[in-house]
Amino acid sequence: MKPMRPIQFVACLIWLASALAAQQRHTITHEDVFLMKRISSPAISPDGRWIVFSVTEPSYSEGEQISDLWLVPSDGSAEPRRLTNTKGGESGVDWSPDSRRIAFSARREADDAAQIYVLDLTGGGEAQRVTNVSTGAASPLWRPDGRAILFTSMVFPNALTDSANRAAAAERRARKYNARVFDASPIRLWDHWLDDRRAHLFVQPLEPNAAARDILAGSRLAQQAGFGGQLGNGGEDLAAAWTPDGNVVVFAATTNRDDWTHGDVVQALWAVNAVAGEPLRLTPDKNDYDAPQFSPDGKTLYTIVTPTNEHTFNNRRLVAWPWPHSANVPPRIVAGGAQHSVGTYAPAPDNRAMFFLAEDAGHQRLFRAAPGAPEQEVGTLTSGTFGGLQVASGTPATAPKIAAVWESATNPPEIVRIDAATGRWTPLTRFNTEHAARIDWQPLREFWFTSRRDKRIHSFYALPPGFDSTRSYPLLVLIHGGAANMWTDNFGLRWNPHLLGAPGYVVLMTDYTGSTGYGEKFSQDIQFDPLEGPANELNEAADSAIKRFRFLDASKQIAGGASYGGHLTNWLAVTTTRYRALVSHAGEWDLETQWATSDFNYDRERNVGGPPWEDHPIWRTQSPMRRAANLHTPVLVSVGERDFRVPMNNALEFWTALQRQQIPSRLIIWPEENHWILKGEDSRFFYKEVAAWFARWLSVPAATGQ
Repeated sequence: MKPMRPIQFVACLIWLASALAAQQRHTITHEDVFLMKRISSPAISPDGRWIVFSVTEPSYSEGEQISDLWLVPSDGSAEPRRLTNTKGGESGVDWSPDSRRIAFSARREADDAAQIYVLDLTGGGEAQRVTNVSTGAASPLWRPDGRAILFTSMVFPNALTDSANRAAAAERRARKYNARVFDASPIRLWDHWLDDRRAHLFVQPLEPNAAARDILAGSRLAQQAGFGGQLGNGGEDLAAAWTPDGNVVVFAATTNRDDWTHGDVVQALWAVNAVAGEPLRLTPDKNDYDAPQFSPDGKTLYTIVTPTNEHTFNNRRLVAWPWPHSANVPPRIVAGGAQHSVGTYAPAPDNRAMFFLAEDAGHQRLFRAAPGAPEQEVGTLTSGTFGGLQVASGTPATAPKIAAVWESATNPPEIVRIDAATGRWTPLTRFNTEHAARIDWQPLREFWFTSRRDKRIHSFYALPPGFDSTRSYPLLVLIHGGAANMWTDNFGLRWNPHLLGAPGYVVLMTDYTGSTGYGEKFSQDIQFDPLEGPANELNEAADSAIKRFRFLDASKQIAGGASYGGHLTNWLAVTTTRYRALVSHAGEWDLETQWATSDFNYDRERNVGGPPWEDHPIWRTQSPMRRAANLHTPVLVSVGERDFRVPMNNALEFWTALQRQQIPSRLIIWPEENHWILKGEDSRFFYKEVAAWFARWLSVPAATGQ
């Protein structure tokens, strides 16, 4: 036997080390997914030296979750250190202009509602509360001179002072009846009922004993019935920005919220004196505006605009005006359009370029836009996705300091800095790295195919633990919600592909027509074809995968999804028998009752062609309920009782149809969950039920004719 050459010996050692490492890895568990630390978007100091972010340490036990702020130098010269250590979490971090202090919103033990706190990072000590308003304080924003803070609070109608708000709250608590009364929509959102309070902007001077001023109190704008901020999962947002001189606040607000059920509710940009006064409307058109921001030199106002037209979906554009603003000067488009929809954005310190994030074929990539030049990706993001983009304002002479969150399906989120020239990113935190390395999983793989409608369709697929290409595996078709959404190479808690595939399934994730990240037209093409076309593409993607990969067992296919993914799952239940079993969470069943009971109505009828009484054919031809006679596949139906986006009646109607047709089925109702299953033990039980349901029906011989 010949002795090994050195290079062979080294290769053998590497192989042995790799084999030992593989043996030490374990199949992913729910604990691996749920207990992974969760990292928030970074906030980078204006001088670019420091980054603050939040770390949440989850827990299965109620009240034991920990969430605190951490600090790390942007050059990576030191490990992250914890800034706060309290029972309540912090949100809305904003740096002072001198990079010495941070402001954030938090509810400490002595607070009746969240307030704004300021923490001095150079002088040390505890964070100091600077607001004391009965209605709470959120979204702090430092004035450019660092001597005052702007914040948002939800106030009662006609309450011009804090004492008036206190009295209004006390009067409502003292009522002997319990009723919700409405004169116009919307009446509820996601998982909570709305009331007549509205978001207002306050300025809190930082001089001792100074009182906060409501700069919208008494204005005609705020008294309009349709006034309000942007409604979202986290509350109501006015997306404010200080003008460079600190004398005016620019913000986004609507005046037609009461058009909710019969038109587009759009945000306009407004400017209001920082002391008080009547806001001036800056955008006269009917497009939707959001996220105003000024350039570092103060000469340009940027904002996001989403066109309002006959389409259900439009990409977001970034536009700019010279400042001071003139109504006679039209905005110029800086980035976005038919190809890209602009997400988070930030100008470069030299005012010559704009950095922004945009969805692109399963990734969220970093792009640079400069006047007169095409949009260019910064570097090449071959895996994973960026989020929470932040660029330090710095000085024009300094290179941009960029911070973000980076993650992939096998790399839970971490804070990174990004080189503006090359796009290379360097991890600044490693909260989850060691834990992730012990899991037996592989990065997502991907492929494209051309559908029968001549569309280029993209899919990810996740391989099971201990994957062996010589073996045969069932195929799980996993369907994303939205539909204006896309599968992303990221680490997810809900519908985690590796956890779902842990029993030994290959998980296929296809971006059907209507998905984002493939150009505006691809997203718009779902209009007037909400189910049939996308569902056909899902089936075609499965066929394409089976044809490509010999390790897939065509006789063992299963499928499932949530929200719009649940809607498409319900459509599969009445249009094909190729799947052994289905799982539908928060899935729409009857187009008409979903339109009438959801918290979001108008786009649903526009996607079909008009309201149900106008008898557009799609109400009948693409409503799963109308085809209930075709039910054959066993279905696990799941819904949160507090879900107002796809209310529980959908699940009950589907369940009734399944039971009436004597189809094997199982119903799970989550009394304390909303559109998503968020509680740890509920989530663990859900994954357990899904695994058991699929295993049960995969063990049954395939029916003939599938």
